[in-house]
Amino acid sequence: MKILEITVVLFFSLLLTTNFAVTAEDPTNTITAKTSRKEEKPKITHLASPQPTHILFVGNSYFYYNDSLHNHVQRMVVAAGLFKASDLTYKSATIGGAALFDHDINHLLNPSNLRIDKPFEVIIMQGGSAAPLSERRRKRFTETAERYSSKVRATGGEPVLYMTHAYSPPHPRYDPNMIKDITSLYVDTGNRINALVIPVGLAFEEAYRRRPEISLHKSFDGTHPDMLGTYLAACTVFASIYGVSPVGNSYDYFGEVPPEDAQFLQEVAQYTVNRFFGRNE
Repeated sequence: MKILEITVVLFFSLLLTTNFAVTAEDPTNTITAKTSRKEEKPKITHLASPQPTHILFVGNSYFYYNDSLHNHVQRMVVAAGLFKASDLTYKSATIGGAALFDHDINHLLNPSNLRIDKPFEVIIMQGGSAAPLSERRRKRFTETAERYSSKVRATGGEPVLYMTHAYSPPHPRYDPNMIKDITSLYVDTGNRINALVIPVGLAFEEAYRRRPEISLHKSFDGTHPDMLGTYLAACTVFASIYGVSPVGNSYDYFGEVPPEDAQFLQEVAQYTVNRFFGRNE
């Protein structure tokens, strides 16, 4: 009888320990993406149409913070002399806290719904910040990106993925290795759907490597971009999409970005883009 009681106690102790380990690792009760992943290289290194004028950004608050990412990219394009502002149609569809699957892509791809004169040439899609952190979320992001990319191509557009940045302290889920899970998700998905991946997350890592004291995240949450983070993202998007170096670009958000920071972030963006894509521009 005592042997049976001891066996039962050990069984329930083991069960409780196992359940606690899963819950503590991932509050959503999904197994986190901590397995070793083979590092892949992006297959797509340039857009098929390298001079797009009609671009749609689809994402969440990572896009709309700090006067919206699409505005900064558009101003850089104008400052570089590639196009006049009147030639460009940039739109941004964002939902706070959204995953990619939260967006009604069919509605967004219809030009008349957004009052534009022709279909978008490039659609930049961003997943939720936690998309890389569990196998369930990774699978749904990839499936959604694959489905949406088919719809984008059916309208004559080109799908592009926006690699998010990792969390920083004081975010409760900060992990110095998070960028590995982010990179593998976006590169693997991009290769699967033959889409360009914009390496914003890697640019953040490179900037922090060079200048650990720089502030790219909002200090109060460690997830949303601060103004310099958005500026770095804009430089990275600009270099990735247009194949033109942002180094020396005069756009500084009307004097809000100090000259030394602007130059530093432009150089980081160009270095990251060249290294990621294997470009020599």
